[in-house]
Amino acid sequence: MSQPNVQRDKYVDWLRALSLIVVVVWHWAFTILQWKPEGPEPTSPLGFTSGLWILTWLLQVLPLFFYVGGHVHLLSWNRAQARGVGIGAFVWRRIRALAIPALTLSGVWVAVGAIVTWAFDVPWMWRVVLLVLSPLWFLAVYLVLIALLPVALWLHRHYDVLVLIWLGGAALVVDVLRFRYGLEAAGWLNMIIVWGLAHQAGFFYDRIVILPRRYDVAVLWTGLFSLFGLVYSGIYPGSMVGVPGDKWSNMAPPTFVIVALLLFQIGLVEVLRPSMERVLERPGWRRVNETINRFALPLFLFHTTGMAIALGLVWWLFGTLGGEVPPTISWWLERPLAILGPLVCTLPVIYLFGRNRRRTPAEKVPDKG
Repeated sequence: MSQPNVQRDKYVDWLRALSLIVVVVWHWAFTILQWKPEGPEPTSPLGFTSGLWILTWLLQVLPLFFYVGGHVHLLSWNRAQARGVGIGAFVWRRIRALAIPALTLSGVWVAVGAIVTWAFDVPWMWRVVLLVLSPLWFLAVYLVLIALLPVALWLHRHYDVLVLIWLGGAALVVDVLRFRYGLEAAGWLNMIIVWGLAHQAGFFYDRIVILPRRYDVAVLWTGLFSLFGLVYSGIYPGSMVGVPGDKWSNMAPPTFVIVALLLFQIGLVEVLRPSMERVLERPGWRRVNETINRFALPLFLFHTTGMAIALGLVWWLFGTLGGEVPPTISWWLERPLAILGPLVCTLPVIYLFGRNRRRTPAEKVPDKG
């Protein structure tokens, strides 16, 4: 029996790549490094610029990344199952494909840190290693979710949308334990609960896509009103990333606010879908989309390496890291250069690692009615 013709869902490709690109550009453009006695220390302009945190409602795109990841994993598993592949082999192949490059990169940087510290007596080198590798934290969570995929699929098959309700309720209970009863350690349970909810929501992607447009708008406004209500309750910070001076962060560990952010972003991308699908059909945009997808993961893995090289060159040439607190007008005007330098230093690496990457196809889904 012949298999049906499968076309790529260009919008899924776009959302997945865009999520990683936004994270990369955010790190390059909006990280302020200051030199302290113990070495370089990062901070953010969000803590020094009033009202800028509202941009994180759009630019903190990890909920969207996990959501799209859940959809792609479900599609891939359905295809693998049709070929007779077992769930264990499928999960192991996925883990290996992501873990090997991440562990290799980590190993190289740990070795560099050990050599530089030992040979040149540079105790702060370990802070540099930590700064370079710390953005990989979400890949560790992603690997855990891949390992839990058999459980997630079983729950989806047996309980459907109830799983999302249970995970959302569990995230809220964790916040109550954390903020009402002072059980701060309980908050780390939400690293799996909240991101697991976003990943599980991706299993409903096809059903969300075929909903009438009015439901997309309803999801968007539900998420937006939830964000306003939670943030202005005075319990949660307004920023969706950590900000210097805030009592705690909505991201480390994630709070129930990220569930509201997920709803808002799902509604937003569905409202924008018809326009973006027309744009992505244009030949120029199609090539851009394919190129970004081809190099997105290598770019994410190595973007902090390129940033470290660029900052090292700036420090060597000018004796400064360019860290100004609070950020001045000149600092803001230099943001394009802050992106250009790390990009130039990262391009050779991502070309070598990304030129032979095979793309994972995603099925074409029906257009909105």
